[in-house]
Amino acid sequence: MNRTLRCWIACVGLQSLAIAAGCAGPSAPVPRAPSGEESVFPGVNETFLSDDLDVEAFTQRFEGESREVYALREQLADALGLAPGDAVADIGAGTGFFLAALSNRIGPAGRLYAVDIAPRFLEHLKDRAQKEGLQNVSVVHGQEDSVTLPEASIDLAWICDTYHHFEYPQSTLASLYQALRPEGHLVIVDFHRIPGKTSKFLLDHVRAGQEVFRAEIEAAGFVFEAEPDVGLDENYMLRFRRP
Repeated sequence: MNRTLRCWIACVGLQSLAIAAGCAGPSAPVPRAPSGEESVFPGVNETFLSDDLDVEAFTQRFEGESREVYALREQLADALGLAPGDAVADIGAGTGFFLAALSNRIGPAGRLYAVDIAPRFLEHLKDRAQKEGLQNVSVVHGQEDSVTLPEASIDLAWICDTYHHFEYPQSTLASLYQALRPEGHLVIVDFHRIPGKTSKFLLDHVRAGQEVFRAEIEAAGFVFEAEPDVGLDENYMLRFRRP
């Protein structure tokens, strides 16, 4: 094959690649928080932000005895070490099945902030707190990149099976750091993500495993303290301190 023919073939090949790339079109832009942080899991909260969110269906799904964190909710609340008068934030409070357990442990002098980004859950949380007579509960509309709590307003942040829904973890953790008082605590429970053991649904739904989540939280300035043993199997529990 002579040199001219080789060059012609090479040119045709490059043109074909360019045409193919053009047909594919530009990739969709990754969503960003106002801070500029890129989403780590675009669309992860789409269902919850919908006006058509079926709260009753999620109540049945979240509050069944077969769900580990629901069945162990009292033990988990005990493990937080709360005291009367504490200010606590339930981040991603959802259907509110931790409200009573947390509210009772901090007492009338305490304050429980039930934070969520889903408008339908917020309505449900207000109704639930009122029906259950939980007068120390305040419902807070969080944002996808912020817990929207005042600076130094809480002693403990509780994040149960919702950290993997943090679409902008750096920004959200920064807002949590600001909301916590010095020596306050952040406690998370989330799903194990172990290929070959974890279900396919969770492998697809939970973006990363325990080591990644711990590293993200430590990078935000929190100090790891312990991994309490509370009888969890599908989940793990990690406790951090805000210096």
